[in-house]
Amino acid sequence: MSDPSYSSKHLLGWIWRDYLRKHWPILLVAVVFMFLEGSTLGAISYMLQPMFDQVFIGGNSGALWWVGVAILVIFSIRAIAGLVQKVLLTRVAQLTAADIRVDLLNHMMKQDGAFHQTHPPGYLIQRVQSDVNAVNDVWRAIITGAGRDVVALIVLMGVAISVDWKWAIMACIGTPLLIAPAALAQKYVRAQARQARDLGATLSTRLDEVFHGIVPIKLNALEAYQTRKYRDLTGRFIDTEVRAAFGSAAIPGMVDIMAGVGFLAVMVFGGSEIISGEKTVGQFMTFFTAMGLAFDPIRRLGAISGLWQVAAAAIERIKELIDSPLRLKSPARPVAAPTGTPGIKITKADLFYGDTQVLHSLSMTAEAGKTTALVGASGAGKSTIFNLLTRLVDPQNGDVLIGGVSVKSMKMQDLRSLFSVVSQEALLFDDSLRENILLGRTDVSDAHLKKVLDAAHVSDFLDKLPNGLDTHVGPRGSALSGGQRQRVVIARALLRDTPILLLDEATSALDAQSEAVVQAALDRLSDGRTTLVIAHRLSTVINADKIIVMDRGHVVDAGTHQELLSRGGIYADLYRLQYKDGKTVSEHSGATTLTVKSTETPKAQENWIGKLRQLFA
Repeated sequence: MSDPSYSSKHLLGWIWRDYLRKHWPILLVAVVFMFLEGSTLGAISYMLQPMFDQVFIGGNSGALWWVGVAILVIFSIRAIAGLVQKVLLTRVAQLTAADIRVDLLNHMMKQDGAFHQTHPPGYLIQRVQSDVNAVNDVWRAIITGAGRDVVALIVLMGVAISVDWKWAIMACIGTPLLIAPAALAQKYVRAQARQARDLGATLSTRLDEVFHGIVPIKLNALEAYQTRKYRDLTGRFIDTEVRAAFGSAAIPGMVDIMAGVGFLAVMVFGGSEIISGEKTVGQFMTFFTAMGLAFDPIRRLGAISGLWQVAAAAIERIKELIDSPLRLKSPARPVAAPTGTPGIKITKADLFYGDTQVLHSLSMTAEAGKTTALVGASGAGKSTIFNLLTRLVDPQNGDVLIGGVSVKSMKMQDLRSLFSVVSQEALLFDDSLRENILLGRTDVSDAHLKKVLDAAHVSDFLDKLPNGLDTHVGPRGSALSGGQRQRVVIARALLRDTPILLLDEATSALDAQSEAVVQAALDRLSDGRTTLVIAHRLSTVINADKIIVMDRGHVVDAGTHQELLSRGGIYADLYRLQYKDGKTVSEHSGATTLTVKSTETPKAQENWIGKLRQLFA
């Protein structure tokens, strides 16, 4: 990660400009009450002089009531003012934190695939949750300190100076000694806090990986290994947090030392004036109380300076994410998306991930309303084609056309509204089955929803769920089987009713019975749509209108199943590899039956199987 090291002025200005300024009426009211709360400390210390000189020492019983009532009023004002400003600031703090979280999430969801490859989910969760919480806590403390504590400090120092300005100067004699150590402590705290934030993100990433990979961890007996890794990271995090806490606590600690030096000077100089009768006990008590109360807001302001450095490290990371440029944007003057059922054309597309070239001047077409299959070894670039079509990535060279319109010319929302995607990993949310299908839509009638559920074969298992459509499917759909999850995603795609369908290994992880049901739903879904299919099992694509064979980012062949078999090459070798047992294999589609029988000798089979394995290694 880069280290922008924004200045405090820049960070505070950004928070005020983008988030706090719109709440200025509430903040203004809160500041007024903070001023009231802060000024009451000066009033309390001021009342000590008549309390001592007129009541306790002078014996004036008449002054007893008015002094007592005055102190009661002061404390009542302080209580009400403190309550109001805390409630108002809490509301503004929560609204601001929510705005920052929403902006962060919205910006990160718009980023391209390369961004999410370099920023793991745990890191992003840490930014959205923990960092925003740190900022939320600190800015409220800063506003409170800037309001209540600064006012209290000014009023209390005014009271102290009114008693004796020379005493006030002596009380602050140690202040210049704080400047250099405090500046060093702030730099130290910010550096440690920045490191702690990064380690916190690493911890979140580790937890995310552990919980998402809990089954492989158990099957490979990696519990002890993962625990040790997490313990080591936690130890480093604790050490960094302790160092940051040391730096933060050092600043108010220095204030205490300064206060001790100041009070020593006042006691030596002021004590002699009281003994000689130049000053009264009431004056000394007023001064002593005012200065004693003044050092409390000074300590809080000193602590805030350390706390701000912790927040600044969090804000740097947040602002870095919000300022990160969007590589994929809608054009300034978008072209309307094509209507009807469009065809697809990719021309001479080159795509690099860093220094690695994934596609090499790739060209291909998928005819409108027909099914086109993409086959080839893992890493051949099949899924990358899907990413190009939906603009998850853009090619460095070449163009991608949908219905004759470049994908870069359309609004991102309009482009992606053309596609429905069914993949091997069915993405379900921890919500009800109904919400996982509707995804917030409110314009779907019960009759239309039932038709979709029947077509996707969701109705087949709906009665077995405890609450039907209102059953929660669990995290990532864990309460449903693989086949059930796939059918839910198909129902979602049917409801979208888009002209283009992308199928990415949609049945590869299913058993034979579930595959048959899901395949029937997919066949119904693809009817009348431009369909692109990625599959490793050739039995699922032999009836495609066109099969495109890919190898290492190149299109090496294209045609129907029969044409590709007759020409030999990679497709024919791959087909023989999947049916290398020498038995007759039948693939049925309606009334058409295709029979293939291996007639090669064991030695010949061994030769081409070895070559094929070498090719796909």
